[in-house]
Amino acid sequence: EWYDANYDEGLVEERRIAQDLCFQFNQTSPLEEEKRQDIQEKLFQQKLDNVGISSPLTCDYGSLTQFGHDVFVNSNVYFMDGGGITIGNNVFIGPNTGFYTAAHPLDYPSRNIGLEKASPIVVGNNVWIGAHVAIMPGVEIGDGCVIGAGSVVTRDIPANSLVMGSPARIVREIDQTDQIKDK
Repeated sequence: EWYDANYDEGLVEERRIAQDLCFQFNQTSPLEEEKRQDIQEKLFQQKLDNVGISSPLTCDYGSLTQFGHDVFVNSNVYFMDGGGITIGNNVFIGPNTGFYTAAHPLDYPSRNIGLEKASPIVVGNNVWIGAHVAIMPGVEIGDGCVIGAGSVVTRDIPANSLVMGSPARIVREIDQTDQIKDK
């Protein structure tokens, strides 16, 4: 449903709190691991299990993004999480990636009064998202996928897919049994 994202005082305040926590996190040394962990857990309102996040980080709400275990988030990632973002287990997220759950009206009178609607993004387990990827509202990425650098993901991606491009297209299926032999 459409809602007032720009002028709803409650939503504006929630975003200010998240912005402040992101600011605190981004100003904290990587060597201050305990302090960074505390800030992350306040921001995301969950106990994080081996979730590594590099600075800088930006989110709209934080509390609407949920992480599985063993996740790495590289630098300059943006979680526009008004619609909710779920990140599975064993996920690598490349730098400069954006998760965009919000959409705005095409007509400017509606857009100018602050309306938007948000759709959730779900990322499965064992997913690698390359650098500079944009994931659009309502997208679900299946388990075992690899999203090539610079891709714009506009629709659901089935499990075990290698996708690339703008808009992202399936290049091929990934055979998860074809592992590197000379480790």
